[in-house]
Amino acid sequence: MDAEALSRLQFALTISFHFIYPPLSMGLGLMLVIIGAIYVRTKDPKWRRLSFFWVKVYGLIFALGVATGVVQEFEFGTNWAEYSRFVGNVFGSLLAAEGVFAFFLEGGFLGLMLFGGNRLGPRLWLFSIVMVVFGAHFSALWIVMANSWMQTPAGYTIATDPAPTRAVMTNFWEVVFTKSFIPRIMHVFVASWTVGAALMLSVSSWYLLKKRHIELAKSNLKVALPLFILFATTNVVIFGANQAVEVTQNQPLKLASMEGLYQSESCARMYVVGWVDETTQTTTGISIPCLLSFLAYQDINATVAGIDSFAPAPPPPINLLFQVYHYMIVMGPALAGIGVLAGLWFLWRRRLFESRFVLWLLVLTVFIGETVITAGWWTAEIGRQPWIVYDVMKTANGVSPVLPAYEVVFSIIMFIGLYSLLFLLFIYLLNRKIQAGPEELEEVETVAVGSLPDTFRDVFRRQQPRAGEEPP
Repeated sequence: MDAEALSRLQFALTISFHFIYPPLSMGLGLMLVIIGAIYVRTKDPKWRRLSFFWVKVYGLIFALGVATGVVQEFEFGTNWAEYSRFVGNVFGSLLAAEGVFAFFLEGGFLGLMLFGGNRLGPRLWLFSIVMVVFGAHFSALWIVMANSWMQTPAGYTIATDPAPTRAVMTNFWEVVFTKSFIPRIMHVFVASWTVGAALMLSVSSWYLLKKRHIELAKSNLKVALPLFILFATTNVVIFGANQAVEVTQNQPLKLASMEGLYQSESCARMYVVGWVDETTQTTTGISIPCLLSFLAYQDINATVAGIDSFAPAPPPPINLLFQVYHYMIVMGPALAGIGVLAGLWFLWRRRLFESRFVLWLLVLTVFIGETVITAGWWTAEIGRQPWIVYDVMKTANGVSPVLPAYEVVFSIIMFIGLYSLLFLLFIYLLNRKIQAGPEELEEVETVAVGSLPDTFRDVFRRQQPRAGEEPP
């Protein structure tokens, strides 16, 4: 393999591993805001106890997300220098904005979120959580914005003088609001909220199966389940469908490749499972007649352009794209189905709490959700190939020109070893925290909650107790 293929492999490995954590941090963060707001409204101590527990889990997820996310910034320079030179004026500006506006906001309040339970009153602690969660979503906004520009570039011109040839931003708002941005960011947000709710559902269901922390688990599940059902179903019916329409309008070759559709077809079928033989240009499998036409054009008789219609434009790796895309569109609705089933079991005389089969399905939701959201990301990125900036710059032209293959091989081996250790450490620490469960408030509260400053005025006016002193 040459340096280009190895660099593609390296980036795929590092970004896929990193992508485990940002959706979890956004989704779990939203759930933390909700249970924090419930405590502020009800003053029921069980919600404060759950807040202490989930904040620690959030801190672990956040740490891994930051540690693995920084790597991509360096890879743009080490492996993709020509790409960085070409898009630096556009892509670099968006990444810089993410760091300055979003990451600093998120990091600035992170300490208050992680350690503020015994230093801030409930409302101020909730405020710090809100700011961290807002920062996480704001960070994702800029990242998806930059990636959407790569999918549907706009608001730029190609400058050749002085050399080298490069893309130069001409309209900031056209760069920000490319045609694919709004459908994609909504799809990412709701998918992240789904997997965050799934994490709470998974842990709560596991406690019920093990007959531990039963009342806390039931309360947590009652909050997480309806939100999980809402997010999972709307992401399939609304936001996923809108994404299909966006791809149809802006990247029709990607749409045809996702379905292995070589010849244009009216009342085009949509495959549930199948296999694409790229040699004979045939696709076989189980399909639903006319569904692709309906999803793409809201008309069952509409004609969907096939791959041959775009010749000689080079298609992406069709069978690989087909497989990851169909995993997403099969398991996404399956995830929503698990939620609906659990909801029906809950409404039917609260039998959910006694149904081991349904509870085990809920335990699995976070793992299914992570694979589905990763498959969606792969679909977007594989479907763009062979372009690194769609219809503007090919991926082969973006690689660093003097990068030797052996150095990339060494770095891939290093990343595999390091990331394997990090993942094992993450699973170990997460499992240990879940096994221990939510601690009693007497064990985690060092100061009576009523004595903590709960407004900004209190922060500046109230004297805080020193170590060993009774609170005023």
